[in-house]
Formats: sequence, C-alpha cells, structure tokens
Amino acid sequence: MANRVTQASLDEALNLHYAPGDVRARIAERLRAAGQDPAQLTRDLAAQFDEFHGGGRESTRALARFAGLTPGLQILDIGCGIGGPARTLAAEFGAAVTGVDLTREFVQAAIMLSAQLGLATQTRFIHGSALALPLADASVDVVWSQNMLMNIPDQPRFAAEVARVLRPGGLFAFEAVVAGVGEAHYPAFWAATPALSFLVTPDVLHDTLSVAGLDEVKWLDNTAQVLDVARQRLAAARGGGPRLDIGVIVPEQAGEKMRNGLRNNEEGRTLAIQGIYVRHG
Repeated sequence: MANRVTQASLDEALNLHYAPGDVRARIAERLRAAGQDPAQLTRDLAAQFDEFHGGGRESTRALARFAGLTPGLQILDIGCGIGGPARTLAAEFGAAVTGVDLTREFVQAAIMLSAQLGLATQTRFIHGSALALPLADASVDVVWSQNMLMNIPDQPRFAAEVARVLRPGGLFAFEAVVAGVGEAHYPAFWAATPALSFLVTPDVLHDTLSVAGLDEVKWLDNTAQVLDVARQRLAAARGGGPRLDIGVIVPEQAGEKMRNGLRNNEEGRTLAIQGIYVRHG
C-alpha cells in the first residue's frame, strides 16, 4: 500500500479529513456570521450546508423518487454526515431513519440539528463503521448511501454488510462518485490526497454488488446534474463575505475541492451515478 494509509489509521484519517475542530460550534458561528440566529434554524436554511454531497438536497429528493420510496419505511443511511439527507427522508418521505457515520463530530452535530428541527423522533444517529454495521440482520427496508463509497477500501465487505441488514426484497439506494478515465484531481471533498480515495469503475461496482446478492434495478449517470450544482456553488462562493455553504462542514481547502470536483467531472476523470439494487432471496 505504497500510497495508501493503513487500515488501522484510516478511521482516524477520515475523522480528521471530514471534521477538523468542533463541527457544532462552527455551525453556530457560521450561522451568526451570516446574520442568522442558530435558535431559529429551519430545514431550508440548514439545507445550504447539511446536504453537502454533490447534488445537494435536490439530489436526495431525486434519489428518493428514483427508488420509489413510500411512507413508513425503515431506512439505514450509511455515511449520514450531519443528517441532512436523513431529515429530508423523514420530513418529506415519511421514513424512520437511522444514520451511521464514522465521523464522531458529524454524529453529534446530526443529533443536535435533528433536535433543533423537531425531527429527533424520526431520526437517530449512531457512530459506527460501514464495514461492521451496528444493526441486526434483515432489519431495514432500505439501505441508503450518498457519496461515501469512495472512502471504502474493502467494498466487497461493505456490500456484504448492506445485504446482511436488508430484508429480502429490500432496496439499496445510493449515489457515488466512480472512476472515469485518468487520475482524479486532489484535494477532493472525499479525499485530500489519493491515500484516502478508493474510486472504482462502474463495472467493478456492479460486480461487487452482484456477488453480495444485490440485483440491479436501476442505474443512472447524473453527472450533468451534479455539474450544474457545482457551477452554482462556485459562482456563489466567488461572491465573498460570510455565507452558508459546504465550507461550514468542510472548512479546509473548500474552494479548491469545489474546483477539483468540477474539473474531475468535466474532464471525465470521475462520474456521478445513482443506483437502485434489490436484495434477492
């Protein structure tokens, strides 16, 4: 593993990459700097920073519609971040959502934000690993994941865990950045250096999920939509002054990471995809 961190240090490295400092304090600080009262937080205001995957909240909604979600489902969100997608799924799609994330600061912030936004009973958040999910076998209707596969070195083990916790006939709904042609530019939002990046091609991902007992239902390349959002974010960032954006959660090199994400997709080095798979058996 010449250019990779060891498995023993990967958890710590990802925690440092995603959540340097006190995330909850930074959220409150940035809200005040933008002229907002943290005590008056709304879901629309929080959506400016709590859904920091490539397509923002509209991408979460699109994936939920793509999966055909109906009210009353038990959903596990792996790599839940600070809980934005979980709250969207609970508030707009009637789901009960459990979020799991490797980053302790994210889990604590997710709990705080759901309490502030009146969604503490519909969402819960647990610190844990995607490779050893703290849930029972066949316990959820849907496994959900947005832009975290790129940080998983052992994707066959991840896929096996997804299949394990899904009920037969349950869905795996995800979006991810996958490898295109050529090396990606770094730093990127999922990795400051190649050492934290585990991009795979679409074909490899298809095969990995199939071996785990997950059958493809739908597959969509939504790179164009993600590019639109990236360009809007960059244009807003050039405005200067205090603002609520992805930099609230990822404060280090945010501008460079935005630009590299845009370049990677524009140059075909990465692709943004959404997939729906079903657990057979």
